[in-house]
Amino acid sequence: MKKVLVVGANGLVGGTVADALADSHEVVRASRSEGERVDLSDPASVRELFDRVGPLDAVVCCAGVVPFKPLTELTVEDYRAGFEDKVLGQINLVTEGLPQVRDGGSFTFISGVLSREPIATGVAASAVNGALESFVMAAAAELPRGVRINAVSPSVLSEADGYHPFFPGYPHVPAAEVARAYVRSVDGVETGKTFRV
Repeated sequence: MKKVLVVGANGLVGGTVADALADSHEVVRASRSEGERVDLSDPASVRELFDRVGPLDAVVCCAGVVPFKPLTELTVEDYRAGFEDKVLGQINLVTEGLPQVRDGGSFTFISGVLSREPIATGVAASAVNGALESFVMAAAAELPRGVRINAVSPSVLSEADGYHPFFPGYPHVPAAEVARAYVRSVDGVETGKTFRV
């Protein structure tokens, strides 16, 4: 049994992932508002989280906020907000959490379909998700002690029907299928991969 930290565990994806992992692992749930509290954009908050929860076998993240606006309305501040929350927030989990992850442990992050397929108003999200996937690929080559890192890149969720009109013609993926990709990352042997769901 592994001890797994799930950040963003109060969301649709995070809750489903935490439940799936809890079938065979000890799961520590964290978010901005429930369970172990953490603000990914604040390195001190991330550091305090790891100090509280102690040594881990896996760190999973299902959190990240990105602005959706037409390209002509996006500002540098919009891009910066997306990068600081979703990219640097997840990178903070590596920089602050690596000392607490046991040998052979893993990190699994969330990106999204917009890293490879565009939608209207999705430019900032595409840039953010692409950057995160590139980080995962490169970090895998340098992580010490056999620690692995992967990303899960889902399409729009079946349960999130309010988003379906913004993703015309895109396949809808159940949250349970996304959770299976996280289980594959946590319990498998692959590293530097982006699992497309």
